[in-house]
Amino acid sequence: MVFFMRTAFDSCSASGSDGFGEGNGENEVHSANRVRSSELNPLDFMKSKLVLLVSHELSLSGGPLLLMELAFLLRSVGAEVVWITNQKPAESDEVIYSLEHKMLDRGVQVFSAKGQKAIDIALKADLVVLNTAVAGKWLDAVLRENVVRVLPKVLWWIHEMRGHYFKLEYVKHLPFVAGAMIDSHATAEYWKNRTRERLGIAMPKTYVVHLGNSKELMEVAEDSVSRRVLREHVRESLGVRSDDLLFAVINSVSRGKGQDLFLHSFHESLKVIQEKKLQVPSMHAIIVGSDITAQTKFETELRKFVLENKLEDRVHFVNKTLTVAPYLAAIDVLVQNSQARGECFGRITIEAMAFQLPVLGTAAGGTMEIVVNERTGFLHPAGKEGVAPLANNIVKLATHVERRLTMGKQGYERVKEMFLEPHMSHRIALVLKEVLQKTKSNSNS
Repeated sequence: MVFFMRTAFDSCSASGSDGFGEGNGENEVHSANRVRSSELNPLDFMKSKLVLLVSHELSLSGGPLLLMELAFLLRSVGAEVVWITNQKPAESDEVIYSLEHKMLDRGVQVFSAKGQKAIDIALKADLVVLNTAVAGKWLDAVLRENVVRVLPKVLWWIHEMRGHYFKLEYVKHLPFVAGAMIDSHATAEYWKNRTRERLGIAMPKTYVVHLGNSKELMEVAEDSVSRRVLREHVRESLGVRSDDLLFAVINSVSRGKGQDLFLHSFHESLKVIQEKKLQVPSMHAIIVGSDITAQTKFETELRKFVLENKLEDRVHFVNKTLTVAPYLAAIDVLVQNSQARGECFGRITIEAMAFQLPVLGTAAGGTMEIVVNERTGFLHPAGKEGVAPLANNIVKLATHVERRLTMGKQGYERVKEMFLEPHMSHRIALVLKEVLQKTKSNSNS
């Protein structure tokens, strides 16, 4: 059983209407989120369709893993799915080898991104999905004069929230594709404004599609025996006791994910508890997503902070991994501390809520469309001004067991209502149906 961890792209109160935007024309943003799950597979209409999936890279980051999930959903209904990776290292890579073989085992064809074969597939395909803004570089580099023939059947799935992705070399063809699919309203609004103001181009018809938890993850989350076994195993490996209180960030270790500010908040919370002589279990901070081999400057700073503040027994670094379920079973609170504009969506947030964990998140990006403040968790500001509020929220959950448990249960109920794989399949199906209809009408005109 495999559980994907969202690392690099792990992505506003949820809109009360079905969508938002200018209200007319191709620049309107549409929501595909108000749907219900049903027994029938909503993607059945994709049977026998040829779909080309173009990923900018193949790694353990969120964007490629989401595209792999789409590949498996399409294969499950009998679609012919071809995968190409635009940027691959020259040397062999264990992660790429492993992920490609997972796809091959599920019937996904894997081809080179360059050469005539890729061009032929793109021209023949019923649908081409470009994954992330960076994948746009593939269009001119490979298709060249064939770009105009492929653009009308391109659905561009965008996950980025950072300003440096707004380059014409990446997205100059964006106005001419069949549609854009984005993981949150916050990100869709950001892209609409930035492309117009910074690049002077318009977004195509844009669909907001919230993600959903896989059936495999939900099975573990809802199995009390599996959860208990995983919890005991992970806690034993970390050297923490069964009744200790664990707060965790599960993201790639980088400044944008805010592990540094989280550790400052955690340190402050310990000082508050000591000063006020509050009675709480022993508290620990878990950083899942470390890279022992790389030892980046940022991670070195984190480890230095831990040493300087004598937190070695309280802070635990865990190497990046595909398996998040054991850590979600082992911890008590998830901290989603992504900075600046926050996460595009933040898949790990809904995965944590499936395990009945309260979430302490930044009031930015897609997190605000998932976490209901003071109901399923607490929101705090991004940046340094969020350090003290996050510390206070850590203390609140450490000292109020019932509140912690209640928030976790309410988060689980929200997942069951909105963020399951069938919900996601329905939302994607609505988009694919409309894009295919548009493609067909363009080819007939």
